[in-house]
Amino acid sequence: MRKPFRLGLTGGIGSGKSTVANFLSESGAAILDADAVARSLTSAGGQAIPALLAEFGESILTPEGAMNREAMRHLVFSNPDSKRQLEAILHPLIGQAMSAQSKVAVAAGHSCLVFDVPLLVESGERWRRQIDAVCVVDCLPETQIQRVMARSQLSHEEVASIMSQQASRSQRLACADAVIFNEGIDLAQLKHQVNEMGARFGL
Repeated sequence: MRKPFRLGLTGGIGSGKSTVANFLSESGAAILDADAVARSLTSAGGQAIPALLAEFGESILTPEGAMNREAMRHLVFSNPDSKRQLEAILHPLIGQAMSAQSKVAVAAGHSCLVFDVPLLVESGERWRRQIDAVCVVDCLPETQIQRVMARSQLSHEEVASIMSQQASRSQRLACADAVIFNEGIDLAQLKHQVNEMGARFGL
């Protein structure tokens, strides 16, 4: 049986990465979504909640007992040590969950596993060792800002602040084996680029 192809999918906030992942899913790939895993771990009763509570206290929890993402975002942006502490709690748990998901996907017969990891580049070799190629979904930084502002209540400054905490556009592109340029095109054109990439990797 052929070994599944493992594709790392990444891109800055507002790049259109989720849309690309949906197209790959439609073509039969198994999508392993790091953000979805993180949300599950930090929901009320989630596996990460006890460690988060012990590290940061009740101020970072919602009344329901989930991690307050806005409160945590403000904390990590103002305190680099908090960011490292949060990552030390979440990253091992995310890795374990996605490893388990990948085994299920392989057992189900998927020939392509897509590791949808927003901070893939920032994580250095930790993810790179587990995948065969990296696809970066790319667009202009101002386009990212406008897209995120349109779908959220965040200001231009807040989105720019989030982006400043992520890898730069040039850093992501330097790590790419394939680039999907999602700028000034419609969904049909975007899907065509995704299909071309899939053909290149034999997906």
